[in-house]
Amino acid sequence: MTIRWLIVHLGLAPVAFALLGGPAVLRVAAQAAPAAPRSLRTIAPTPDQFAIQTANEKDHQRLLDLLGIKELRHPSSNDAKSPYATNYDESKANVYPSLPDPLLLKNGKRVASAKVWWSERRPEIVADFDREILGVPPANLPRVTWEVVSTTKEKFGDIPVITKRLVGHVDNSAWHSITVKIDMVLTTPANAAGPVPVILELAFPAEFKVALERPRPETITSGMGYYGQAWQDQVLARGWGIAVLSPNSYQADNGAGLTEGIIGLANKGQPRGLGDWGVLRAWGWGASRALDYFETDKAVDAKQVGIQGHSRMGKAALAAMAYDSRFAICYISSSGEGGAKLYRHIFGEQITNLAAASEYHWMDGNFLKYAGPLTPGDLPVDNHELIALAAPRPVFIGGGASNGDGYANPAGDAWADTTGMFLAEAAAGPVYRLLGKKDLGATTLPPIETALISGDLAFRQHAGGHTPAPNWPVFLEFASRYLHAPGETH
Repeated sequence: MTIRWLIVHLGLAPVAFALLGGPAVLRVAAQAAPAAPRSLRTIAPTPDQFAIQTANEKDHQRLLDLLGIKELRHPSSNDAKSPYATNYDESKANVYPSLPDPLLLKNGKRVASAKVWWSERRPEIVADFDREILGVPPANLPRVTWEVVSTTKEKFGDIPVITKRLVGHVDNSAWHSITVKIDMVLTTPANAAGPVPVILELAFPAEFKVALERPRPETITSGMGYYGQAWQDQVLARGWGIAVLSPNSYQADNGAGLTEGIIGLANKGQPRGLGDWGVLRAWGWGASRALDYFETDKAVDAKQVGIQGHSRMGKAALAAMAYDSRFAICYISSSGEGGAKLYRHIFGEQITNLAAASEYHWMDGNFLKYAGPLTPGDLPVDNHELIALAAPRPVFIGGGASNGDGYANPAGDAWADTTGMFLAEAAAGPVYRLLGKKDLGATTLPPIETALISGDLAFRQHAGGHTPAPNWPVFLEFASRYLHAPGETH
């Protein structure tokens, strides 16, 4: 028997899947395509894949039962003939024109000072994201002990470097049946005059696998980690370091893994409650633990650590930036729905897709109701406020071309909705201005490949598809205003 395997709820864009290693559970990683093919494919799953899909659906239904929801709205479909076809017409996207005001307190008073932002309004926004969207981690999460597994002197191109393979061992003394570890690779210039800035990438499994390979491949040419060029060389050429973190090593990218990994360990193997954290927050937790390690490594300037993520890893990177003020800067690439894109901008992927059984695990259980009895317009917050939580630190958001429709332009990035990401970043501007920083300097989407990098919020839409590669040089130009190698004048 065959099923439409990992196609999001009868018609969402098919996803590339890979079998990934991990603690006690076979993982299936699904990277949502930026645009859709013209028809659905039918793929026969293996028994293990079928078991994961079944577990996803069972846990998804459990949350719906807790919420008292009998049925969710149908996901947006990338079948052009479907009655639920994805909207790729910008003129039809502004269904919910009113955004929550990031500078309006719940009591109706306006925020007129930085003091009120920090003491009152920002905590209100955090509480809404905690309760309704991303979930709350349990108190007293287990400690992580980092081990340097190996240290290798090598070269990236002509640059002598030192590469450390690291494993973070998560204390499981409270629940021995679940073992969790965090995999990371750190590379710093061997001849640096002192501690260096580091860019931390949240990597897909294929990308992390390449980071471990020796001799080192110059590029990745296929698979979920495809970036098209060696961003690492560009960073190292500035005298900075690079780190590659594997979020899948400590939390599976599926609902079946929610009773394992760090979420399962912290919950002693029990299913999540409606307000418990989802995978995006868990991945961000691991990034923060990486930053804990950087604070102990004399080769790293831990006050100059940037975080980068693409697609679903961009969602997690933005959440990490919002919740951990120690990250100095971020590059959020094609993060789309659940990331930097406005939920209220009805273009490309929608809440109904995130709430389906294949992606619900990224968010908390309460989020599902916005694909049921409630709508995006009922959300108390939107993602311009998630971006605003990063203020006053610099944020670079990028994406690929989303002109044309997603059916005829499969190489584009329409599914991620670059326009929706731009609008969210522009709407975060008032918070940056309140805190004495510069906003995007524009409220209208600029032409493709026009970089807005003169302020503390930055944006660029490249002409390619679902890849961060073309925006790396522009991000690094932007970041060079904030990050400085030892001895470099500020």
